[in-house]
Amino acid sequence: MPRSTLVNRNIVAERGRTSMRLEPELWDALAEICRRERTSPSELCRRLERSGLSGGRTSAMRVFIVQYFRAAATEEGHAAAGHGAGAAQPVRPSNGHAGLEGRPALAACGAG
Repeated sequence: MPRSTLVNRNIVAERGRTSMRLEPELWDALAEICRRERTSPSELCRRLERSGLSGGRTSAMRVFIVQYFRAAATEEGHAAAGHGAGAAQPVRPSNGHAGLEGRPALAACGAG
């Protein structure tokens, strides 16, 4: 597996324009989240900042991305993707991704 290198991109945060360094895979994940939630990386960053998360902006974004996809993951989806012991009998995922509502870790950031 090739080693990821950090990619620097500009974000408009609460206090103006700044840059954020994330791995390319995390930028891709962030783009997918923004597409699904109909928002921009800058707006999402501002929401995270307003939520009062501890740590730095980039760290908060990494944690948010992981929490977002963990909240969306289900046992049915895990099996359907062919992961784990349930891979022999895949189960169709339930209703899919429904947005940020109803997910405490994500709703707390004010998104949605």
